[in-house]
Amino acid sequence: MKIKNYILHPISMFIIGLVTGIIIKLIDFHFRVQHFGLSLSDIFSELGIWILIGVIISLFSKNKKYAMLNIFLFSIGMLITYYITAEVTNSIYGWTFIKGWSVFACLSPILAYLVILTKEKGLLSLIIKIGIILVYLITNIIIFGGPRIYDIVFILILIYLLFIKKYKKT
Repeated sequence: MKIKNYILHPISMFIIGLVTGIIIKLIDFHFRVQHFGLSLSDIFSELGIWILIGVIISLFSKNKKYAMLNIFLFSIGMLITYYITAEVTNSIYGWTFIKGWSVFACLSPILAYLVILTKEKGLLSLIIKIGIILVYLITNIIIFGGPRIYDIVFILILIYLLFIKKYKKT
């Protein structure tokens, strides 16, 4: 079995999500300082990085079912430990954010399914690909005042993954 199949397994994705939640909250807590106009806290607080991570998990999962399960378990695991860590560290957070990210996590299997459809040929695939890039850009501009240099890098990675890279049929 390939290492990719161990990592992109639902149990592993849940554990990775749990660990990621702790790490991201600690980054929020300790890495707010900007260096060269960049802050790790800012990068991981914006939607763009999570779109990129979700696309990567979805595209490289074994099949549609695994993609949907992997992204859901990753998201739920991350939310659980993120907000537990926030509570333990007496960090500020609001119920609005918890509700919003919970809705996002619950919708993540549908989004993963749509991402998997981008591996196919045709108009629907093209519309979804363009939609992913547009959602990234629009949310980044409207909500976060971007794009910034790291957003350009993330968008270029998304363009490569969605439009250039070839995938095996699953």
